[in-house]
Amino acid sequence: MGPLSLILGLPLAPVRGLITLAELLRRQAERERTDPVTVRRELERLDDAVASGEMSDHDRQRAQQQILGQAQPRQEAR
Repeated sequence: MGPLSLILGLPLAPVRGLITLAELLRRQAERERTDPVTVRRELERLDDAVASGEMSDHDRQRAQQQILGQAQPRQEAR
């Protein structure tokens, strides 16, 4: 990178930093969403809610499907 391109690129540095930060946050959220421990914890919370009467069995089944569907790794289109 030459000195001229460095000087001309400086105004875009905050934008590049923001894009890098957003990508980092997206990857972290993806890891947490597909982490087996997190998925198991969410499913256990559903079981506890049914046991305490806060949630019906039908609602638990719908929530389980949603949690398990989100736990599937997404294919990235690049």
